[in-house]
Formats: sequence, C-alpha cells, structure tokens
Amino acid sequence: MLKIVKLLKTSIGPLIIVVALLGLQAFCDLSLPSYTSDIVNVGIQQGGIKDPLPKAVRENQLNNLLFTMDESSKALVQSSYKLISKDSVSGDDYKDYLKQYPALADENIYVLDSDKDNQEQLTDIMGKALLLVGTLSSDSDQIKDLKKQITANLPKEMASLSLMEILTKMPPEQSKDILTSVEENLTEMPEIVTGQVGIAAVKAEYEAIGMDTGKLQTNYIFLAGFKMLGLALLAMISTILVGFLASRIAAGLGRDLRSKVFKKVVSFSNSEFDKFSTASLITRSTNDIQQIQMTLVFLIRIVIYAPILAIGGIVKVLNTNVSMTWIIALAVFLILCLVGTLFGVAMPKFKLMQKLIDRLNLVTREILTGLSVIRAFHKENQEEKRFDNANQDLTKTSLFVNRIMTFMMPIMMFIMNGVAVLIVWSGGHSIDAGNMQVGDLMAFIQYTMQIIMSFLMLSMISIMLPRSSVSAGRIMEVIDTDLTIHDPEKTAAFLNDRKGYVEFDNVSFRYPKAEDDVLSGITFTAKPGETTAIIGSTGSGKSTLIQLIPRFFDVTGGSIKVDGVDIREVSQHDLRDKLGYVPQKGVLFSGTIDSNLRYGKQDATSEEVCRAARIAQAVEFIEEKPEKYETSISQGGSNVSGGQKQRLSIARAIAKDPEVYIFDDSFSALDYKTDVALRKTLKEEIGESTVIIVAQRISTIIHAEQIIVLDEGRIVGRGTHKELLDNCEVYNQIALSQLSKEELAHE
Repeated sequence: MLKIVKLLKTSIGPLIIVVALLGLQAFCDLSLPSYTSDIVNVGIQQGGIKDPLPKAVRENQLNNLLFTMDESSKALVQSSYKLISKDSVSGDDYKDYLKQYPALADENIYVLDSDKDNQEQLTDIMGKALLLVGTLSSDSDQIKDLKKQITANLPKEMASLSLMEILTKMPPEQSKDILTSVEENLTEMPEIVTGQVGIAAVKAEYEAIGMDTGKLQTNYIFLAGFKMLGLALLAMISTILVGFLASRIAAGLGRDLRSKVFKKVVSFSNSEFDKFSTASLITRSTNDIQQIQMTLVFLIRIVIYAPILAIGGIVKVLNTNVSMTWIIALAVFLILCLVGTLFGVAMPKFKLMQKLIDRLNLVTREILTGLSVIRAFHKENQEEKRFDNANQDLTKTSLFVNRIMTFMMPIMMFIMNGVAVLIVWSGGHSIDAGNMQVGDLMAFIQYTMQIIMSFLMLSMISIMLPRSSVSAGRIMEVIDTDLTIHDPEKTAAFLNDRKGYVEFDNVSFRYPKAEDDVLSGITFTAKPGETTAIIGSTGSGKSTLIQLIPRFFDVTGGSIKVDGVDIREVSQHDLRDKLGYVPQKGVLFSGTIDSNLRYGKQDATSEEVCRAARIAQAVEFIEEKPEKYETSISQGGSNVSGGQKQRLSIARAIAKDPEVYIFDDSFSALDYKTDVALRKTLKEEIGESTVIIVAQRISTIIHAEQIIVLDEGRIVGRGTHKELLDNCEVYNQIALSQLSKEELAHE
C-alpha cells in the first residue's frame, strides 16, 4: 500500500490545499459547540451579559462598590470609568447618552472607558464588589440576622436603612471587619454561582439605568447565531472543495495505476502471461484499482480530518470540564474493542473476496467465450451450475462480511447514546452542585460526539484498508513483476550485408521452472527470397520455435540472429519492426477493415492496402460488402468468418511490408483453392522477402526451398520436399498420412 501512496507525489499541491481546508473545516466544527454553549449560558441564562463588568453604572451604586474595595482597586476602577452628567455632556451627545441610559435624566452615570490590558483584572475586582454589594443589599435570612446584630446597639432610626447603607455610616474599622467576614463566607460558594450572582447584579443595574436588557439579549443571541451560520457555511464550502479535490486526486491515482498496469502487461513476455490469468489481470485493472481509488477518497477526507477533530475535541473538553473525561476514555475503549473484533473476523474474508471475484470473472469469461461449444454439446445446465457455484461462493462471503458490518452501526449508536446518558447523569450532578452550566453540558456532549465520531471514522477506514491492501498487493504484484525479456542498455545495429537472414545457432529453450528442454540443438538459416517451412507432429515445438524470433520467449541456449545480429542485442521495437507476424489464430481489433490492415503501418497508402488485400485473397469478400474497406469489424472479429479473419490477418502483415514474414499455421482455415492462390501470389509479390511458414498440411509447404522437420523439439530432417521423402522417415509418415503415394508422386 505504501508503494501506491508514493505515487501521490504528483499531487502534493492539491494535498496541501486539502490539508488546509480540512484544518479549516475542523476549526469550524469545533467552534460550533462553543457558540451553542454561549447562546445557552450567556444569551439565555445571563441575558446576553458575558461577565460581571458593567458597561455603565449609577453614581450611588459605584460609590457602594468602591466602598467594598481596597485603595489600589478603587484607583483602578475610578480611572476606568468616566462620569456622564447633564453638566459634563451637552447637545447631541447628551441626547444620545440619554437614549442609551434613560436614568441619566435623574442621576449621574459612570461609563466604562478602559483599555484591554486591565480588562481581566477590572472584571475580577468589579465581580467581587458586585457580589458583595448584592449580598449586603439582599433580603436573605443571613443578612437579616446580621443586620439585627449590628443595629442592636445603634440608634433606632438606623434600623430602617439597608445593611449596605448602615455599613457606609459606621466607623471604617467596624465596617471593614463586617465586610471581611461576609466576604469569607462568599468565597465558599462555587465560582459559577458567584459569577452568576455578579451577572444578575449587572443586569439589575442595567434595568435600573433604564437600558433595554431584552434587546441586549436578543442582539447577543442573533449575533452568535449568525456567527454559527457563517462557520457552518464555511465548513460546508470546505467539505465540498475537499470532496472535489479528493476525488480528483483519487481519480488521478487510478488513472496512473491503470496506465502502469497496462504498460507493464503490454511489456510481458509469454512467460509472465503464464503467471496471471486474463480474468485476474482484468480484475486487477478494474475492480482492484477502483477499490483503492474509493479508499483513497476516504483516506484523504478522514485520516487527516479525524485526528484534527479528535485532538481539538479533547482540548475543548478539557477546557470545558475535566471531571467527565473518564466517560470519553470509556467510549473510545469500547469502540476500539468493537472495531478490533470486527477487524479480526472480517479481514480474512476481504482477502478471500478478491480471489472469488477473480474466479467469477474467469468462469463468466470462459462461458461467454465458449458459448457455441456449450450449446453444441448441450452443457448449458452444467455451465449454469458452475457459474452458480462461483456466484454463490462470492455471495456467501459478501453476505458474511456485510452482516458483520451491519452490527457496527447499531452497536456504535448504542455506545454513543449510552455515553450521552452518562454525560447528562454526571453533568446533572455538577449543575446541581453549581460546578457546571447547562450550556457547558451541551457543549461537552457535542465535543464528546465529535471525538467518538473521529474514532469511528478512523475505525471505518481501518476496516476498508485490509481489502484495499489486498487489492494494492495484487496490483503491485503485476507492476513489480520482473520481466524476463529486456532491451539491452546499448543496442547494436543491424548488418546491411545480412539483411533478411534469420539464423538459428544451436538454439535450445525450456519453459520457466520446467525440467526438460522443449527445443534443443536447433540450427538452420532462413534466407531472403526463400521460403523456409517448419513441419512436425502436434507438440513437436513448431509454434514455440517461431515465437522465439520476435522474442515472445527468450532462448535458454544458443542464439538467434536477424540481419546478422543477435536479437538480444537490439531493441524489441527495432526487431519487431522488421517482422510481419501472423498468429495461428487470426486476431482482429474493433474498428474497420481499413484500420485493421493499416495496424502495422499507419501511413500505408490506399494502393498498399488494396495490394495487401489482393495478395491475401481478401479483395473478393471485401468488395462484396456495401462499405468495402470501411466495413466495421466487431470486437474480436466476430462478424467475419474464420477464413476471412485469417486472410485479413495475413493482409495486415503484408501491408506492413516487412523484411521477414512469419506465418504460424496461418493457412489452416483456408480452403485448398484459396491456399494455392495465396501461396502463388505471395511467391510472386514478396519473393524477395524471407518467409517462414509453420504448417500442418504438406500441400502448403510442398514448394518451399527449405523444409525443417521437427520431432520432440529436435530437427530430424532438413531439405526440399523430394529430399525429405527420400531421407526423412518422420516427414514421409506425415506426408503419407495426408496424401496418397500417387498424389505425392504427382506433386
């Protein structure tokens, strides 16, 4: 899998953009719970007031607050608030202030005018003062008892005053002691409770000033809501862009992998093709690459995003409430246990699925290819059972994997809902004890769900990876296959004085991992202007021998020379450019007759194409077709007969006008009359070229200048037809099996 990931180096730019966008998306997603908490805590519970620092305060209230402070705190507060009164402000400014602070008509107002450096310190000072003044001004039982104790020794007219007013009239030493004792009692209260009391005091002060606290609350909630909408919109845009870029990156990787696999397969020799079935190569080029492409999209979108979300969520949770982190740890542990179990059960099945897909493709391809044979032997039921077996095996494995996977989501939902219940239960106690606010509980639940979802996403990827790893291994198996046939680092030049010569010098060949040679001691020379024929019984090595010339296999002993140069010392392209090869089974490509005939020489003229068709005895049936040379050829040439397909294959080689023609039993589908006419025309038209023919029929090679007789991979006879009849027993047996003595004598 790592080797495939390395192919992404061409997509570094888009990947960097994706990482940036995922970071932005995570930031937006992690910010939303904070705004939810603020709307509940500040917007709803606190009336839009963030902290116990009033932006405006009446003069008499400020004096009460200053009374509870030490000298340094007094100095800071007095320097942070400026006086607004009828005398200090006039004209339009006064009207504006009056609209904002209606109580200004009756009394002086102090407005906050502080820089940001001392904001936190000022908030702490004013919060404590507001809490203390608010407590002393309240009607609680404790304050009433304290007031009774203080006024017991004071004049009766003092009893009608509030405790705060009484303290301001008492000697400083006595009032300070009382303030200190009250403050010590307040320090035992939870911080959240004291903060809420301070904010309630600020709200009461705003109402006393005449400010519209309802509007203040509404503005805060709407502003926070608009910010959330903006973040959600930004996250949506990031998600869309990430999906677009991830799909392009994955599609690019799929394109590169298909290209690499195709180029590698095209460069395979027959030895490499023997390692992989055609069905397997098709599966690797389609299904396996598609699997990797799909997984890569998830990898890009999740593997980068999930850790950012998880780490960010954990940080946010620790800032919200540390006491409930054990719930998150428990949830993550349960998820990892679940995924580990599913992973262990499903992974072997993922490996098996790819092999079963190969098997299904193989069976399907064999049945469709051999459909006419199946019908001829009335084996439809048997083949249907074979297909059903392969189909059922894949279906059972897929169902098993899918059933295992279906357990994941319900169990995940159970864990997530259970975690939510635990958080509410534990958080409810914290709220009751005054250690937590409702908004913080809501934010904690959202952050916990984000953390759990992050691990869930990573778990889903960990389940997808095994199957993709199997696919990646299968693809790399093709790409990393060592080629047995290579071009030399320095290529040799063909010799002009040996042009057209094909020389076998003590050639031997054995298939990879085979114990015995298929060919041994093969020595002969095919000369230009002559026809060299190769004949022998079935399995004698005829086709293998001529497949050595274009280097479909490489010799294991001896050497083959073309134009006086060992074929292993020249490039495969240059070598094959000199050859016109016609396989035993005619192969045509989808297109037209013209495009097939030009396959070996794209720039061939119309005259050259017509000449090739005429030599191959294909003109007659081509001219009979309405579109002639523009007649469409379907896939595999299924819309032409076997003989027509073979003649078009021969014409394709002739149109290339090579130095050496190789016919691998290419006349077997031709009738005797066409065979004779074709060989006669070949002799007349390409008589200067080297012709090598593999044949089964004696009549096809009877006039060849040189006939090579093979038997069990060895040359047992060499000469003309007449010479071999006299001195080669194997050739004599082949000839007599096809023609009578009278026919042989006549020939």
